[in-house]
Amino acid sequence: MLDDYLVRAFLAGIGVALMAGPLGCFIVWQKLAYFGDTMAHSALLGVAFALLFNIDTVLGVFLVAVIVSIALFILQAREKLSGDSLLGILAHATLAIGLILIGFMTWTNVDINSYLFGDILAVSRTDLLTVWIGCAFILVVLFILWRPLLALTINIDMAKAENMKPERARFIFMLLMAIVIAVAINIIGILLITALLIIPAATARRFSTTPEQMAILASLIGIVGTVLGLYASIGFDSRSGPSVVVALFILFIASRLTSAAIKEFSHDK
Repeated sequence: MLDDYLVRAFLAGIGVALMAGPLGCFIVWQKLAYFGDTMAHSALLGVAFALLFNIDTVLGVFLVAVIVSIALFILQAREKLSGDSLLGILAHATLAIGLILIGFMTWTNVDINSYLFGDILAVSRTDLLTVWIGCAFILVVLFILWRPLLALTINIDMAKAENMKPERARFIFMLLMAIVIAVAINIIGILLITALLIIPAATARRFSTTPEQMAILASLIGIVGTVLGLYASIGFDSRSGPSVVVALFILFIASRLTSAAIKEFSHDK
């Protein structure tokens, strides 16, 4: 029989994988991997502010992620630097500022590694509830805004022509990203959350013929990778966050090899 903390760990991991799958698809389609990294890195600054002002960590991370996203949009409109350059500046600056602020907080006993790499085995009942509330909210919003987000991905001018309000859809997508990062920080960690968004989606892309199919398959692959990673973490006494990412990477490599083998077999026939 699984211990209570293990049940919480598996349920939390499944919840994060469910909401990360569809969002990861939009990141892959729109080539926003660096944007996801920037928001993830800003999470440590959110942790620092949460500790400084004695507010909930999830709320602190969410607010900072939103502020960083808005700052990025403003800077992109005014500065002549490329988007990648601005993302790089914001990603490393927010991470560095967060590390410095936490270092000055000598009155707190903070395990930075737990935030950087996650500790899914230490998930509390409150964390689990937060994950599943966030998961339900994100899936409902994605279901409602699926067509505008797809139109934004395919052609922003077409989305405007059909009055789908792509700018509003983009802003809501940004908020959903902030929610995922905020609720997943204790599960997978700041430095690894982008992997949970990208790898399942990239894996699913090889075997999907429609966007909806890819989103569902990405969630399923994320769940399988999370479960396998947790079992590996328990069996080999390794860190849970990196173990999950390694499991997802193995699934990605296996998918590439399988796809190549299928193509070769079809060619021979």
